[in-house]
Amino acid sequence: QVQLEESGGGLVQAGGSLSLSCAASGRIFKINDMGWYRQAPGKQRELVATITRGARKNYADSVNGRFTISRDNVKNTVYLQMNSLKPEDTAVYYCNADHIGGLIWGQGTQVTVSS
Repeated sequence: QVQLEESGGGLVQAGGSLSLSCAASGRIFKINDMGWYRQAPGKQRELVATITRGARKNYADSVNGRFTISRDNVKNTVYLQMNSLKPEDTAVYYCNADHIGGLIWGQGTQVTVSS
């Protein structure tokens, strides 16, 4: 099985930065698209950013210009650099990966931005 392990969440002041990492491990054949999603209390999970295996990137309008997604195909890791954080960015952040068997999700990491 393929497992995603996230790290980097925490508490940060508004205007600060955090870096999230998500490493895939296990029986990996090939990971195609990867992405980051987030879910705030009382809201549905929403897309934050995606990146293809060829490093083509897409961002939600709410984070475009502030967040940067990247990946290392050798390490099977996707990253999310979050700058200029706002309180409305507070959420549980989940990474996912498109493996041959379907979408795989991480367990989520809490990001809290205080004002």
